[in-house]
Amino acid sequence: MENGQVLHSSLYVEQIDKFAVSLKQLAKTFLKLEEKKQTFSEEEIDEMFACVREEVCEKCEKNSWCWGENYIQMYQMGYEILAAVDQYGNELDAETKRKLTQRCIMAPRFYRGMLDSFHEARQNMIWINRIARSREGCAAQLDLFADMLQNMAKNLEDSIFTDERLGKRILSQLKRKGIRVLSMHFLVNGEGKYELHLTMRTWKAEKIPVKSLAGILGNLTGRRLIPGKEGAQLIGADYTTVVFREGPSYYTMSGIARIGKGCSNISGDSFTMMDLPGGKRGVALSDGMGCGQAACRESTLVIELLEELLEAGFPEKTAIQMINTTLVCGREEIHYSTIDLTVFDLYTGECELIKAGASSTFIRRKDQIEHLTSTSLPIGVMNSLEIDSVKR
Repeated sequence: MENGQVLHSSLYVEQIDKFAVSLKQLAKTFLKLEEKKQTFSEEEIDEMFACVREEVCEKCEKNSWCWGENYIQMYQMGYEILAAVDQYGNELDAETKRKLTQRCIMAPRFYRGMLDSFHEARQNMIWINRIARSREGCAAQLDLFADMLQNMAKNLEDSIFTDERLGKRILSQLKRKGIRVLSMHFLVNGEGKYELHLTMRTWKAEKIPVKSLAGILGNLTGRRLIPGKEGAQLIGADYTTVVFREGPSYYTMSGIARIGKGCSNISGDSFTMMDLPGGKRGVALSDGMGCGQAACRESTLVIELLEELLEAGFPEKTAIQMINTTLVCGREEIHYSTIDLTVFDLYTGECELIKAGASSTFIRRKDQIEHLTSTSLPIGVMNSLEIDSVKR
């Protein structure tokens, strides 16, 4: 910090951190609930036998004999049927069928009853596992969101500061320009870059271009400030908030070339180029599963979600993880898409390449070419996703 500048704590930052802790606790609670099942419990198997006894054996003349003194053999026979169905499907193997015919005078009905009970129990297991998987996905989303809130709270706590002398000079200069300031906030990021948030209006009905104020503020702060693109470009009679940020040292130049499979007009790939918070520039490419319109819809959905999250300030890997969980939990069938994201830091000149199932990237420097590959899975396949990233 420079002379006269003091870090400023905020009650809002403390509240955000409390929200994050609560979300993490909620995520842990989700994971402690019923887990996914791989086998039937003893209670479920007993319930299968009970259903068969009630629906098939109740009126059979051999009921008391089978489920009385020979109940152990009947249970063993039932277990053999369940094992055979699990291994061979609906058709019993010859040996199990022979044993059942010798032991039961209503063999076809008994087998059909066991088969119906087995399929019903297995369907219940499928639904339980599906719910458990969705719950795991929700827990992962909550945990990622909590991490993001904690990081945001820490960054805010480390970035908000006050500078009374500089504030008075800014108020004085803007007053001479006919501008009344309602509130003023100073921020500095981890790289020491300034942000100045001003809520202001003109004294009279005239309108003043925001760009004309950037030079004044830059001279006062000793830094090259530029107004944010997302804010108003003119200051009028109504209060409006404008963000002035320290200008980056670098810029990017982009170009694209695309063609669909078989020279089709519709490509399964979608892309975007966007300005991101913190003086960054993002370029993303997604390849949807398959080809044509279906693949185009998938990749477009991924790119639109990625744009929303990144422009809102979500960390890049957190955004990809959240999209992955959304695609996994929200669908019956697997629909995967790749993500190839490059984020340029226009302050430092560094770039980070982030891949989820994406193909190779080639970086050309004068007479050298670097080949970057990825071994990660696409998004939409599994709840847990490993993301490859490298900085250059």
